[in-house]
Amino acid sequence: METGKQFSQKALEDFRLIDLAVSGQDEQAYADLMKRYKKPVYHMILKMVRNVDDAEDLTIEAFAKAFKNLHKFKKDFTFSTWLFRIATNNTIDFIRKKRLDTMSLHTSYKDDNGDAVTIDVPDKNLNPQEEAIKDQKIELVRMFVDKLPAKYQRLVKLRYFDELSYDEIAKELDAPLGTVKAQLHRARELMYDLVKNKKEHI
Repeated sequence: METGKQFSQKALEDFRLIDLAVSGQDEQAYADLMKRYKKPVYHMILKMVRNVDDAEDLTIEAFAKAFKNLHKFKKDFTFSTWLFRIATNNTIDFIRKKRLDTMSLHTSYKDDNGDAVTIDVPDKNLNPQEEAIKDQKIELVRMFVDKLPAKYQRLVKLRYFDELSYDEIAKELDAPLGTVKAQLHRARELMYDLVKNKKEHI
Protein backbone atom coordinates (compact mmCIF):
# COMPACT_ATOMS: atom_id res chain seq x y z
CA MET A 1 0.00 0.00 0.00
CA GLU A 2 1.21 3.49 -0.76
CA THR A 3 2.84 5.06 2.26
CA GLY A 4 1.32 8.21 3.66
CA LYS A 5 -1.92 7.86 1.73
CA GLN A 6 -5.04 8.22 3.86
CA PHE A 7 -8.00 6.03 3.00
CA SER A 8 -11.54 6.45 4.29
CA GLN A 9 -13.10 3.89 6.65
CA LYS A 10 -15.25 2.68 3.77
CA ALA A 11 -12.18 2.14 1.58
CA LEU A 12 -10.43 0.23 4.38
CA GLU A 13 -13.50 -1.95 4.86
CA ASP A 14 -13.46 -2.65 1.10
CA PHE A 15 -9.81 -3.76 1.39
CA ARG A 16 -10.78 -6.15 4.20
CA LEU A 17 -13.60 -7.65 2.12
CA ILE A 18 -11.29 -8.01 -0.89
CA ASP A 19 -8.72 -9.88 1.21
CA LEU A 20 -11.42 -12.24 2.49
CA ALA A 21 -12.80 -12.83 -1.00
CA VAL A 22 -9.44 -13.39 -2.72
CA SER A 23 -8.15 -15.69 0.05
CA GLY A 24 -11.32 -17.78 -0.18
CA GLN A 25 -12.00 -17.30 3.54
CA ASP A 26 -15.41 -15.74 3.01
CA GLU A 27 -17.52 -16.21 -0.13
CA GLN A 28 -20.03 -13.74 1.32
CA ALA A 29 -17.43 -10.99 0.83
CA TYR A 30 -18.25 -10.92 -2.91
CA ALA A 31 -21.93 -10.36 -2.13
CA ASP A 32 -21.03 -7.65 0.40
CA LEU A 33 -18.89 -5.79 -2.14
CA MET A 34 -21.66 -5.99 -4.72
CA LYS A 35 -24.24 -4.77 -2.20
CA ARG A 36 -22.09 -1.72 -1.43
CA TYR A 37 -21.57 -0.66 -5.04
CA LYS A 38 -24.33 -2.11 -7.19
CA LYS A 39 -26.52 1.02 -7.01
CA PRO A 40 -23.82 3.67 -7.61
CA VAL A 41 -22.32 1.65 -10.49
CA TYR A 42 -25.77 1.13 -12.02
CA HIS A 43 -26.66 4.85 -11.74
CA MET A 44 -23.36 5.94 -13.27
CA ILE A 45 -23.84 3.56 -16.20
CA LEU A 46 -27.48 4.61 -16.60
CA LYS A 47 -26.36 8.24 -17.02
CA MET A 48 -24.07 7.11 -19.83
CA VAL A 49 -26.41 4.83 -21.78
CA ARG A 50 -29.82 6.23 -20.75
CA ASN A 51 -31.45 2.84 -21.00
CA VAL A 52 -32.49 0.83 -17.93
CA ASP A 53 -32.10 -2.61 -19.53
CA ASP A 54 -28.66 -1.86 -20.99
CA ALA A 55 -27.55 -0.36 -17.67
CA GLU A 56 -28.58 -3.55 -15.83
CA ASP A 57 -26.67 -5.72 -18.31
CA LEU A 58 -23.57 -3.55 -18.12
CA THR A 59 -23.67 -3.53 -14.31
CA ILE A 60 -23.58 -7.34 -14.26
CA GLU A 61 -20.66 -7.31 -16.70
CA ALA A 62 -18.74 -4.75 -14.63
CA PHE A 63 -18.98 -6.81 -11.44
CA ALA A 64 -18.20 -10.06 -13.24
CA LYS A 65 -15.07 -8.51 -14.72
CA ALA A 66 -14.01 -6.91 -11.43
CA PHE A 67 -14.47 -10.12 -9.43
CA LYS A 68 -12.66 -12.17 -12.04
CA ASN A 69 -9.67 -9.82 -11.71
CA LEU A 70 -9.96 -9.11 -7.99
CA HIS A 71 -6.72 -10.94 -7.26
CA LYS A 72 -4.92 -8.31 -9.41
CA PHE A 73 -6.31 -5.37 -7.43
CA LYS A 74 -3.58 -3.27 -5.80
CA LYS A 75 -4.35 -1.11 -2.79
CA ASP A 76 -2.70 1.98 -4.24
CA PHE A 77 -6.14 3.50 -4.73
CA THR A 78 -9.69 2.77 -3.61
CA PHE A 79 -11.70 -0.21 -4.78
CA SER A 80 -14.47 2.16 -5.89
CA THR A 81 -12.09 4.01 -8.25
CA TRP A 82 -10.93 0.71 -9.76
CA LEU A 83 -14.47 -0.64 -10.08
CA PHE A 84 -15.81 2.56 -11.66
CA ARG A 85 -12.98 2.53 -14.21
CA ILE A 86 -13.82 -1.06 -15.18
CA ALA A 87 -17.52 -0.18 -15.44
CA THR A 88 -16.78 2.99 -17.43
CA ASN A 89 -14.43 1.34 -19.92
CA ASN A 90 -16.88 -1.50 -20.47
CA THR A 91 -19.72 0.98 -21.03
CA ILE A 92 -17.68 3.09 -23.44
CA ASP A 93 -16.93 -0.07 -25.42
CA PHE A 94 -20.67 -0.79 -25.53
CA ILE A 95 -21.52 2.78 -26.57
CA ARG A 96 -18.94 2.69 -29.36
CA LYS A 97 -20.36 -0.54 -30.64
CA LYS A 98 -23.92 0.73 -30.52
CA ARG A 99 -22.91 4.22 -31.67
CA LEU A 100 -25.32 5.61 -29.11
CA ASP A 101 -25.94 9.32 -29.08
CA THR A 102 -24.68 10.35 -25.68
CA MET A 103 -23.17 13.49 -24.27
CA SER A 104 -22.36 12.17 -20.80
CA LEU A 105 -18.94 10.71 -21.56
CA HIS A 106 -17.08 13.92 -20.78
CA THR A 107 -17.87 13.78 -17.11
CA SER A 108 -16.23 12.91 -13.83
CA TYR A 109 -17.18 11.46 -10.48
CA LYS A 110 -15.57 11.53 -7.06
CA ASP A 111 -14.11 8.46 -5.40
CA ASP A 112 -14.40 7.73 -1.67
CA ASN A 113 -11.63 10.16 -0.84
CA GLY A 114 -13.34 12.99 -2.70
CA ASP A 115 -10.79 12.97 -5.54
CA ALA A 116 -12.20 13.69 -8.98
CA VAL A 117 -11.78 10.80 -11.41
CA THR A 118 -12.21 11.80 -15.03
CA ILE A 119 -13.54 9.46 -17.66
CA ASP A 120 -11.28 9.35 -20.70
CA VAL A 121 -12.70 8.45 -24.09
CA PRO A 122 -9.96 6.97 -26.31
CA ASP A 123 -10.11 6.92 -30.11
CA LYS A 124 -12.71 4.81 -31.88
CA ASN A 125 -10.51 1.93 -32.95
CA LEU A 126 -10.37 -0.97 -30.52
CA ASN A 127 -6.80 -1.64 -29.47
CA PRO A 128 -5.59 -5.19 -28.72
CA GLN A 129 -6.33 -4.77 -25.01
CA GLU A 130 -9.92 -3.69 -25.75
CA GLU A 131 -10.36 -6.61 -28.14
CA ALA A 132 -9.20 -8.90 -25.34
CA ILE A 133 -11.69 -7.29 -22.95
CA LYS A 134 -14.46 -7.84 -25.49
CA ASP A 135 -13.52 -11.52 -25.89
CA GLN A 136 -13.33 -11.90 -22.13
CA LYS A 137 -16.81 -10.41 -21.78
CA ILE A 138 -18.28 -12.95 -24.18
CA GLU A 139 -16.44 -15.73 -22.37
CA LEU A 140 -17.89 -14.56 -19.02
CA VAL A 141 -21.44 -14.49 -20.34
CA ARG A 142 -20.98 -17.93 -21.92
CA MET A 143 -20.11 -19.27 -18.48
CA PHE A 144 -23.28 -17.73 -17.07
CA VAL A 145 -25.46 -19.12 -19.83
CA ASP A 146 -24.37 -22.68 -19.13
CA LYS A 147 -25.45 -22.31 -15.50
CA LEU A 148 -28.91 -20.89 -16.25
CA PRO A 149 -32.09 -22.99 -16.51
CA ALA A 150 -32.71 -24.10 -20.10
CA LYS A 151 -35.73 -21.81 -20.59
CA TYR A 152 -33.56 -18.73 -20.07
CA GLN A 153 -30.58 -19.81 -22.15
CA ARG A 154 -31.95 -18.93 -25.57
CA LEU A 155 -33.22 -15.57 -24.33
CA VAL A 156 -29.83 -14.67 -22.89
CA LYS A 157 -28.00 -15.79 -26.04
CA LEU A 158 -30.24 -13.62 -28.22
CA ARG A 159 -29.76 -10.64 -25.91
CA TYR A 160 -26.03 -10.90 -25.18
CA PHE A 161 -24.49 -12.74 -28.15
CA ASP A 162 -26.78 -11.64 -30.97
CA GLU A 163 -27.39 -8.26 -29.26
CA LEU A 164 -31.06 -8.16 -30.22
CA SER A 165 -33.45 -5.63 -28.69
CA TYR A 166 -36.37 -6.81 -26.57
CA ASP A 167 -38.72 -6.22 -29.50
CA GLU A 168 -36.52 -8.28 -31.83
CA ILE A 169 -36.32 -11.11 -29.27
CA ALA A 170 -40.12 -11.11 -28.92
CA LYS A 171 -40.48 -11.43 -32.69
CA GLU A 172 -37.80 -14.11 -32.91
CA LEU A 173 -39.46 -16.23 -30.22
CA ASP A 174 -43.01 -15.28 -31.22
CA ALA A 175 -43.64 -14.35 -27.59
CA PRO A 176 -45.35 -11.35 -25.95
CA LEU A 177 -42.97 -8.47 -25.21
CA GLY A 178 -44.03 -8.47 -21.54
CA THR A 179 -43.09 -12.14 -21.18
CA VAL A 180 -39.68 -11.56 -22.77
CA LYS A 181 -39.00 -8.62 -20.43
CA ALA A 182 -40.09 -10.57 -17.35
CA GLN A 183 -38.02 -13.64 -18.25
CA LEU A 184 -34.92 -11.59 -19.08
CA HIS A 185 -35.31 -9.75 -15.78
CA ARG A 186 -35.38 -13.11 -13.97
CA ALA A 187 -32.42 -14.40 -15.98
CA ARG A 188 -30.50 -11.26 -15.05
CA GLU A 189 -31.25 -11.81 -11.36
CA LEU A 190 -29.91 -15.35 -11.65
CA MET A 191 -26.77 -14.00 -13.32
CA TYR A 192 -26.26 -11.54 -10.46
CA ASP A 193 -26.50 -14.49 -8.06
CA LEU A 194 -23.87 -16.37 -10.07
CA VAL A 195 -21.53 -13.39 -10.03
CA LYS A 196 -21.76 -12.71 -6.31
CA ASN A 197 -22.13 -16.20 -4.86
CA LYS A 198 -20.26 -18.59 -7.07
CA LYS A 199 -16.63 -17.59 -7.29
CA GLU A 200 -15.76 -20.79 -9.13
CA HIS A 201 -18.06 -19.81 -12.01
CA ILE A 202 -16.33 -16.49 -12.63
